Amino acid sequence: MKRLISLCALVLLCPALLAAAPLRVYVTILPQQYFVRQIAGDLASVGVLVPPGAEPHSFEPRPRQMAELAKARLYFTIGVGSEQVWLRRIRETNPGLRTVATDAGIRKIAMVAGHENGLDPHIWLSPRLVRLQAANIAAGLIAADPTHAAVYRANLKRFTAKLDGLDRQLGQILKDRPSFMTFHPAWGYFARDYGLRQLVVEVEGKEPKPAQLQQLIMQARRAQIGVVLVEPQFSDRAARIIASEVGAQVRPADDLSADWAANLVRVAQVIANGARP
Repeated sequence: MKRLISLCALVLLCPALLAAAPLRVYVTILPQQYFVRQIAGDLASVGVLVPPGAEPHSFEPRPRQMAELAKARLYFTIGVGSEQVWLRRIRETNPGLRTVATDAGIRKIAMVAGHENGLDPHIWLSPRLVRLQAANIAAGLIAADPTHAAVYRANLKRFTAKLDGLDRQLGQILKDRPSFMTFHPAWGYFARDYGLRQLVVEVEGKEPKPAQLQQLIMQARRAQIGVVLVEPQFSDRAARIIASEVGAQVRPADDLSADWAANLVRVAQVIANGARP
C-alpha cells in the first residue's frame, strides 16, 4: 500500500517537475551566453559550443558536445565559423531542434580590405547591434516557451536599458575618437559606432610577411598608434614588433570574453588611454 501511495505521488509530481525544468539552450560563443541569460534568467540552461580560447572560424565540435546538443530544444546562431555545417550534423541526431538566427535584420559590413574576405561577423561587439540580437533572442524564447512570455519581455526591456547605458558610457570614454591597431579585425562595428579608426595587423588571416610588416609599421607611425590589441586566440609576435618600433603599448583584448559588458568598457579604456596627445 505504501509503495502504491509513493508511486501515485511520483506520478502527480512529474508534470510539476517537468514544468520546472529549464529550457535547454545552446549558443555558439560565450558573449551569446551572457545575452541569453540576461533575458531567460533561470528559465534556461545555456550551453556554449566554442569553449574559451578556441577560435570559432576553425572550431570543430567534440563528440561529447554533439551528444549534449542532441538534447537541446533551442539553438541561437550568430553567423560565425561553420555554424551551418555543425547544425546539419546536429539535426541528424536532434531533428526537433529549433534554431533562431540572432543576426536576422542586421546589415553587416565588409571585413577590412586586404585582411579578410566576406562580411564581418563580429556583431556582438556593438551594444547597438546587440539590441537587435536581444530582440531576436526574446522572440525565440517566447516561441519555444510561451508560458513565460511576460518574463522574457520584461527581462528584454531591462537588458535593453542596460545596453543603452553601456552605449552612452562607451561613447563618453571614447569621445576623443582615437585610432588603434589590432591583430585580428574584430572591432569594426565597435570602431564604427564610436568614430574610431581600426588598423589591422593580420593579412588574409595570417601573420604579415617582412615587407608587409614594414608597411604596417609605417601605417602605425602615420596614424600615431599608441596601443596594439592582441587576442588570446592568435599569436602576438607581429603586434609586439610593431609596438616596439612605434613606441606603442600591447594590450590583451578578448573579443570572446564571457564578461561581455565589463570587457567592452575595459577595451574602450585601453584604447582611450593609449591615445597619443
